[in-house]
Amino acid sequence: MKEFFQHAATTDGVTVRVAVNYLPEQSHPEAGKWFWVYHIRIENASHEAMRLRTRHWRITDGRGMVNHVDGEGVVGEQPLLTPGQSHDYVSGCPLTTPFGSMEGFYTFERADGSPTEVRIPFFPLAAPETAEGRTPR
Repeated sequence: MKEFFQHAATTDGVTVRVAVNYLPEQSHPEAGKWFWVYHIRIENASHEAMRLRTRHWRITDGRGMVNHVDGEGVVGEQPLLTPGQSHDYVSGCPLTTPFGSMEGFYTFERADGSPTEVRIPFFPLAAPETAEGRTPR
């Protein structure tokens, strides 16, 4: 499967790109469970090295319920990105509705120890409309 990044945001020379895909094989619409996988690429085009310290996600489901998720690093790592470097990782998001959205920010630590927030772009989560995945009316 060839991925392309559908969403991007740049903050202070750091670009966050997102590709998101619905995974029907991990989803069970009949049980009210839908699952997406997202691939993130973080590119440091700034003039200084920065370490990713924390993440904050705002995940909204199709009913408007918001879940805030905070944690250290990404998938167990706190990568150091020197100028020109990028870091890729893949993670997933389950929802109890066939659509929703995600957005958030990373907190990076600059070489002088000061923090900076880097925006993660808003991206929709949407299951294809199928007989099984259609929202009850």
